[in-house]
Amino acid sequence: MTEIQEDEVELSKPERSPGAKFLMVLLMGFLLTIPLFATWLMVYDRQDQSEIAQQSIVSGWGGKQVFAGPKLVLPYMARVQETVEQDGKTVTRTNRVRRELYLAPQTVKLDSILNTQTKQRAIYEVVVYDTNISGAAQFSLPDDFERNGIAIEDIDFTAAELRFGLSDARGLAGDNKVSLDGQALTLKPGKGLGETGNSGFFAWVDATKLIDGKLTADFAIRFKGNQSVTIAPHAGQTEWTVKSEWPHPSFTGSFLPETEHSKVTAEGFEAKYVITNLALGTSLVSTQARQQVATRNAADAADAAYYASVGDVTPSATVSLIQPVDLYGQVDRAAKYGFLIIGFTFVAFLLFDLIGGIRISSVQYILIGAALVLFFILLLAFAEIIGFALAFVTASTATIGLITAYSASVLSSWRRASLVGGLLAGLYGAIYILLSLEAYSLLIGSLLIFVALAGVMYVTRQLDWSSSLRRASRT
Repeated sequence: MTEIQEDEVELSKPERSPGAKFLMVLLMGFLLTIPLFATWLMVYDRQDQSEIAQQSIVSGWGGKQVFAGPKLVLPYMARVQETVEQDGKTVTRTNRVRRELYLAPQTVKLDSILNTQTKQRAIYEVVVYDTNISGAAQFSLPDDFERNGIAIEDIDFTAAELRFGLSDARGLAGDNKVSLDGQALTLKPGKGLGETGNSGFFAWVDATKLIDGKLTADFAIRFKGNQSVTIAPHAGQTEWTVKSEWPHPSFTGSFLPETEHSKVTAEGFEAKYVITNLALGTSLVSTQARQQVATRNAADAADAAYYASVGDVTPSATVSLIQPVDLYGQVDRAAKYGFLIIGFTFVAFLLFDLIGGIRISSVQYILIGAALVLFFILLLAFAEIIGFALAFVTASTATIGLITAYSASVLSSWRRASLVGGLLAGLYGAIYILLSLEAYSLLIGSLLIFVALAGVMYVTRQLDWSSSLRRASRT
């Protein structure tokens, strides 16, 4: 009988050393980075699908609108010299060619009210607006006009054009009104401004009065758009007042609104911009069209940082109507804490193995890790339907319940399993706080890791990591 027992002991597999177990847990954690990385890719894919769905919702409504104008475009005859070969001789000729002179107003005042609504299709939604920009612009030739090298007699004031720019002309309504010195003008499509990619509309005008006087243009332009509205200032002084009942605006671009004349409340916002051409760094008279203003996503931190670093090619002021909760951004940030959750959980099971003497196999580590990774997929799926906060509670509760029930079998004790469940509840609670306190997330996260490392070092301070432990003993 004694010989049989001794043979069984000899055949029993020796238990790994604590160091070997630690390396095995590291390997399991490394393998779980593959599905965790796939989860990040899934978040980006769903975000792309959301943006495509939003574009399809607002197709035909109007995009992110850029408004520019009005400007007077004055045709003039310019003298251009060219050198040609004629009868073996070099001859210089002077030709007269027709060109355009862009005259910005001395002052322009704009008032706009953004009437917002939310359009939805399935689980996707986008903020759209309907606005009426009304204002007045006063034109006159600068006192130093002759310094531009263009003679007054070369300008055809009778064939002038009053041009407005709108980046997406599909959003224009049918009741737009423009008048010059009280005389109503007939608007025509096309011939916009360079700031809007030459998209917009214009009217033929007689600007002869500019030779020794002023012209005043009054206008009321109604158009539709989504997510943001941008103006491209160009006058000697531009004043833009914008109001809306949307409580979540974002002010971006080359200029910010005046602090003393702006406010944001739960009932909406009001902002006022005052921009001079000295700040723009441009003259009121130009023979070249300005470059197109690029619209961008205010909610994209990388995009905003890029434009903040390089600046806009064409100065602009943008008001964006942002959604208060960017669920894809929050899920992405939460998923980046996946290593933290997996690491803390695996350390807890490793301590039960090393200190408590409960043997845990690599397969059990993998199954527990898979459940932890599945939390982020559940979070993404629920967040698209019920919102981020409720989705976080739902996904974390399901994950904690699953792992706690499984741990009761692995650890052979509901008491030990409850400790694992409490750890996970604390981790998910800490992550939710980190997501809410964005400014202090790095500080709090660093302190949590420091405290956890200190606890593990204290518990294992007397552990011989290189020794080989055996459960079986000879009797």
